[in-house]
Amino acid sequence: MYRHILVPTDGSALSMTAVQNAMAFARDAGAKVTVLTVLEPFQIFSMDSTQLSDTKAEYETHARQAADRHLAEAGSAAKALGVPHELVQVTQALPWKAIIDVAKDKQCDLIAMASHGRRGAAALILGSETVKVLTHSTIPVLVFR
Repeated sequence: MYRHILVPTDGSALSMTAVQNAMAFARDAGAKVTVLTVLEPFQIFSMDSTQLSDTKAEYETHARQAADRHLAEAGSAAKALGVPHELVQVTQALPWKAIIDVAKDKQCDLIAMASHGRRGAAALILGSETVKVLTHSTIPVLVFR
């Protein structure tokens, strides 16, 4: 039924559990997977403590290194299950929009993601990225809890 699944991850424990579950689902469905991590650009005014303590260059270096680790871990999970995959990293201030845009650009027919990630106090104020993807996506979304 599904041929190409987008699996966004932010590296949180719940997100990585969703990656594992999505890989198993993809293997069973015979689908390929695109794993996505979204880097948020450095903001002068931010609720993210790393953006408050780092310079722009430090933040960008640390964010890319963390994203590379998250993608490598997801890639290892895909390889272990024999799932064809691609690893994608994009920068976007609105992660939910990046998720939907990449899913469309890559012609994915399913987005599989965690119910929430590590968004801290901002998630309580702004709402989770998952809810925004569910609200705005025309592509089916499978949510792992």
